Amino acid sequence: MSVNVSQKTLTATDIRLRKGGEPLVCLTAYTTPIAKLVDAHCDVALVGDSVGMVLHGLPSTLSVTLDMMILHGKAVVRGLSHALCVVDLPFGTYEESPEQAFRSAARILAETGAAAVKLEGGVHMATTIDFLVRRGVPVMGHIGLTPQSVNTLGGYKVQGRDADAERVLADACAVSEAGAFAVVLEKISQSLAKQITSSIACPTIGIGAGPDCDGQILVVDDMLGMFSDFRPKFVKRYADLAAQAETAVSAYAEEVRRRKFPSKDHSFGDLA
Repeated sequence: MSVNVSQKTLTATDIRLRKGGEPLVCLTAYTTPIAKLVDAHCDVALVGDSVGMVLHGLPSTLSVTLDMMILHGKAVVRGLSHALCVVDLPFGTYEESPEQAFRSAARILAETGAAAVKLEGGVHMATTIDFLVRRGVPVMGHIGLTPQSVNTLGGYKVQGRDADAERVLADACAVSEAGAFAVVLEKISQSLAKQITSSIACPTIGIGAGPDCDGQILVVDDMLGMFSDFRPKFVKRYADLAAQAETAVSAYAEEVRRRKFPSKDHSFGDLA
């Protein structure tokens, strides 16, 4: 197992300079305990708006609020000493104008202590990315399948196939040229991801985009097997914690009902 023991806190500039180098290791994190677990092994801890679905049971990311992102951002920052903390700008907090995006991003950075924000969109968001970067806000881009646009994309479909590849490539180039320090490529073909990675200056971070990106990211709960009813094709499960937790909870419930827990070992006696 490779463990990064450096205690230097990575910056957006450090991540950008990793283009073409050692692959970037990234995971989502939403809580302090998980942040502590991923910190020693990851370069980036992303407080994704996927928190709405993963922890709050929402049907999509669209109803996630800025206050929710700030709450979880604070928790994650408390658990990090090495990885770069990036916080998603949620739907409706940046699309209206670059000025709106700056106000939202400034709140996140000031109130959480995170070092960067992530926003979805390509060509149409390039002006906003440039606006933020010029005002001191490091931005990670996100193109391909953009979950906040699921209603206009017609579902969670693979993007950039056939004639649509030119659109996704143009999005990647626009985001990179606007000053993003990295860009997430979600659910696009391996060949297109490879082409994009070799065409743009900033690192690419894949999720369902094949092995040729400059780094990879997964939702930590997916990777740990915390869910049993849904498994995206691009997710590899490195553990099956849902099954282990189910077994543990079942054993606990059985021992309580049979009065086997708590035992003498878990009880306090009278004072002598």
